Amino acid sequence: MIIDPAAAMNALLLLPAIAATVLALLPGYRLSARLNVGASGISLIAALLLLVRRPAPDALFLVDDLNVVFLILNNFIGFTTSIFSATYIGHELEIGRLTPRYLRFYHAMYQVMMFGMNLALVSNSIGLMWVGVELATLSTVVMVGIYRTPAAIEAAWKYFILGSVGIALALFGTILVYLAARPILGEGVAAMEWTLLATHAANLDPALLNVAFVFLLLGYGTKVGLVPLHAWLPDAHAEGPTPISAVLSGLLLNVALYALLRFKILLAGSPDTIEPGVLMVSLGLLSVAFAALMLYRRRDIKRLFAYSSIEHMGIIVFAFGMGGPLGNFAGLLQMTMHSLTKSAIFFSVGHVAQVKGTQKIADIRGLTASHPLLGWGLVAGVIAIVGLPPSGIFMSEFLIVSTTFARQPLLAIALAMALLVALGALVLRLTTISFGEPRGRMEPVQASYVPMFAHLSLVLCAGIYLPPPLVVWFQHVASQLG
Repeated sequence: MIIDPAAAMNALLLLPAIAATVLALLPGYRLSARLNVGASGISLIAALLLLVRRPAPDALFLVDDLNVVFLILNNFIGFTTSIFSATYIGHELEIGRLTPRYLRFYHAMYQVMMFGMNLALVSNSIGLMWVGVELATLSTVVMVGIYRTPAAIEAAWKYFILGSVGIALALFGTILVYLAARPILGEGVAAMEWTLLATHAANLDPALLNVAFVFLLLGYGTKVGLVPLHAWLPDAHAEGPTPISAVLSGLLLNVALYALLRFKILLAGSPDTIEPGVLMVSLGLLSVAFAALMLYRRRDIKRLFAYSSIEHMGIIVFAFGMGGPLGNFAGLLQMTMHSLTKSAIFFSVGHVAQVKGTQKIADIRGLTASHPLLGWGLVAGVIAIVGLPPSGIFMSEFLIVSTTFARQPLLAIALAMALLVALGALVLRLTTISFGEPRGRMEPVQASYVPMFAHLSLVLCAGIYLPPPLVVWFQHVASQLG
């Protein structure tokens, strides 16, 4: 069978857009949930097909080794989250937290989000990439506030305002890159085309690129959730539907990170610009240390893991800031393992909050006794997310700390101490939530456990054995990141 790469890429864009339109019109829950799962599954197949053959780049779209990593990871988690979402949102409809009207809107916005993220990832234009990130952000803003409670609306507005500030800074940085490229590439689309920018990076105005990267780091760093630009993230996780917490941690943060990495590559190709790694390492380490300390003060289970996401995005940005073949490889592995693990944790936490009727940690006890599959799934997720062996995160964090110690021992010590502080906080919370005498409601749960355990199985397997083709692929991508 001949695979048409252009058709596969078009499917990643057209299918979510068409599905969003249809879902906005469908009144029934079961049919709309199945269509959401089906559209997400076909998008995943299209992303996998791009591993085999890729279309030639043009002025608007590009598929290469770097964005294929993000495309497959994002569409896989988008698919598994849609499966989890079907049971989770169905329960929310039954208890009256969502009405059929808002439910229809939720499924439509889910596919708009997938369209925006895929658009950002396959864009060869830095302007079109900005549009994709903004579209994905706006769709998730709507979903965060879908419960229409005062707290949910406040969280959505905070997300919208801070996200708008971030995206405005990113837009200004994008304009500065265009101005740096215009004398070399001329006016119009060519001066925003990534492949041309990368080819002529050494000839671009270094002063403009330096200022541009600062704005881009602050702008897209807001979306990544880096401290001190993180304030929207805990509220968005706590007040929005749990499937949105899963896609925020597992998908949207990665898309903003992808945009940041593209511009880091651009600066690496210009010998007279600043070293972007210094800024990334600084913000990354600050995020890890701050989030690790804040974990001890959390009383809401979803906020707890929101700060864990801030911590891990800090680790990832730190790894890419250190750079080099091993640092970049570890950053890619950490990003992949974090996305799989954190989404699995939210799959468990979402159903835990439903059966217990609360997100307060003090009111949740003895999960392994009252709801064994949910409880032990959460235990496995926390063991993985804190980097205990045998998990893929243990392997990636070991690589990050070891490669940092070889180059900057003091930074490695600071990073390791922050990781230990975070480990202590999460293990402390885990023991109170999962063990002991059960507390709170004991209602049975109707849940799909396949997404949670599928993610955790992949993370466990990665900690034991990484397939050689995956290692070669990540090594090749790491060599491109500078």
